[in-house]
Amino acid sequence: MATPNIPDGKFTETVYTMIKEKQFQQAAKILQVQLHNHPNSHAALSLLAYTYFHLQDFYGAAECYEKLAKEYTEFDVYKLYHAQALYKACLYDEAMDIVVKIDNPKLHNEVMKLQAAITHGKEDLGAARSMIEQCPEDDVDTVINEGCILVAEKRFTEACNHFQRAMNLAGYHPQLSYNIALCHYRNKQYAQALKHIADIIERGIREHPELSVGMATEGIEVRSVGNTKVLHDTALVEAFNLKAAIEYDLRNVEAACEALTDMPPRLDEELDAVTLHNQALMNMEYDPEGGFERLQFLLQQTPCPPETFGNLLLLYCKYEHYDLAADVMAENSALTYKYLTRYLYEFLDSTITRQAAPEEAFRRFDEMAVKHTEKLRALTRQVQEARQQSDEDAVKRHVNAYDDALERYIPVLMAQAKIYWDMQNFVQVEKIFRKSVEFCNEHDVWKLNVAHVLFAQGKYKEAIGFYEPIVQKSIENLLDLSAVIVANLCVAYIMNSQNEDAEELMRKLEREEENAMYEDPDGKVYHLCIVNLVIGTLYCAKGNFQFGISRVIKSLEPYNKKLGWETWSYAKRCFLALIEGMAKQMISLPDTVTMDIVDFLEACEEHGRVIPTLEQLPVFTEEPIDLGRHTIAYDARYLKELFQRVLDG
Repeated sequence: MATPNIPDGKFTETVYTMIKEKQFQQAAKILQVQLHNHPNSHAALSLLAYTYFHLQDFYGAAECYEKLAKEYTEFDVYKLYHAQALYKACLYDEAMDIVVKIDNPKLHNEVMKLQAAITHGKEDLGAARSMIEQCPEDDVDTVINEGCILVAEKRFTEACNHFQRAMNLAGYHPQLSYNIALCHYRNKQYAQALKHIADIIERGIREHPELSVGMATEGIEVRSVGNTKVLHDTALVEAFNLKAAIEYDLRNVEAACEALTDMPPRLDEELDAVTLHNQALMNMEYDPEGGFERLQFLLQQTPCPPETFGNLLLLYCKYEHYDLAADVMAENSALTYKYLTRYLYEFLDSTITRQAAPEEAFRRFDEMAVKHTEKLRALTRQVQEARQQSDEDAVKRHVNAYDDALERYIPVLMAQAKIYWDMQNFVQVEKIFRKSVEFCNEHDVWKLNVAHVLFAQGKYKEAIGFYEPIVQKSIENLLDLSAVIVANLCVAYIMNSQNEDAEELMRKLEREEENAMYEDPDGKVYHLCIVNLVIGTLYCAKGNFQFGISRVIKSLEPYNKKLGWETWSYAKRCFLALIEGMAKQMISLPDTVTMDIVDFLEACEEHGRVIPTLEQLPVFTEEPIDLGRHTIAYDARYLKELFQRVLDG
């Protein structure tokens, strides 16, 4: 290897200057050349190990320190550094094998700390605590390690106090601030957590502008900053991931995705496991295939974020890949017992069972629901008792516990209801919801689904009572609501002879769409279109195809703005129902309407050549997919042919 062009007598100065200025990548390249030319250079090997460690290349650092420990046995510190590098690489057993053999009184405290960290990594909290007890009580690292064990034991308030004490002893440090934010997050104290996160981000931007925080979100192309110790010490990656988690919990998915793009840019292969997990989770709606790939990859890594296993199974069930969920559970039985709570295991098992044995699944969900309602009643009593005793802390604690229990009950209730919904037994679905009114009457998910089931039964007046509060909460931002909610409310108004209310809501929606189009002329907004499509579908269902089809055709104009997979799915159902009725000679249309239909289908064929009929292509399929058959143009051509055939008799 050729040595980089460094002036004579300046080699040592150049390398140390690079290290001082944290130019570890350049320093490592020079040291690699030097070590190749001088294999026995103690200084080059030691400095290369140091630069690897700061580049977060712990495997490279471990290899260098292993050589140093063997060559220079009198320096026990190299054995310690070797063990530290192995620990950082998550090779816990190998690290422990080395560190237990270090017999040097001067390194006793460091050895105990490292052993505590290794046993904590192996989730042996008892052993970790015994190691910490052998360290000085007033040592900052001891206080931090005690806090980490408390976090693992889910004693977050006590852990937070330990981290705050450590910060008082050692001064501000981003990693400590992150630990405090994490404790607040675990206690659902989001405001306090976000305050600490903001401090970390503000300091990171001010002190390290080279990390390019927020550049990717602004659309600026920037180079990867790599995984350096500088990046690690700023805690920016951890802070942005925690911010994303908070926004996701608060249902602000767009803000959560933005938090992930705001973090310092890195290449895909440089991303840490937590970032990969969060990217998969928060971009699932837009890229399910990529999301599943990331989660499957993480599941094969050791260690991986503990939430990975449960989230992968839940997402398989959400996208109805029940066989894959069952296979993953069977293949990873150890992870099932390690990472799934009893509640989550029972829920997933019942969900998977539903496909083959819906009656058995309903029975299991019912057993779960009974347990949850008993828990909710007990917590209600505890809240009342705490209020009678004027114990505000107890009230707050029990109310939070009640909210958590309710969030676990709602999915079970909805899973029960879905079994009958899929059978179109809406009466039974309504009964299930009415049984849960005691606990869920203020929950938005429950209210929305009650509204849907009442609407499905034609109980429009009652449905209005549930839809209206949901719509009124977003009356200034109707486009933030699902279009179906607004559409169903408009239809319910019409069917309840409240035409003025329906027209007012539609005018409000039209104004919002006009404003949205003004801000983004190339954007597509389908809300008003879907409202009109649902109204047209209603008239078709009532047998008034002449008016219904005309409404459907009108709603999709202009085609270049309103034609999409979702709007087309509504429209083609009406045309299929019309063609079926005409084939049975139950429906006849005037020639003018017939010509309008042919013109409409030809226009859809022209404008729908590259518009897919599916939101997402199937994620897991062994058969090749003919993309040409999944376009609006193909559907429109086929519908036109069917329509011509029934016209010709």
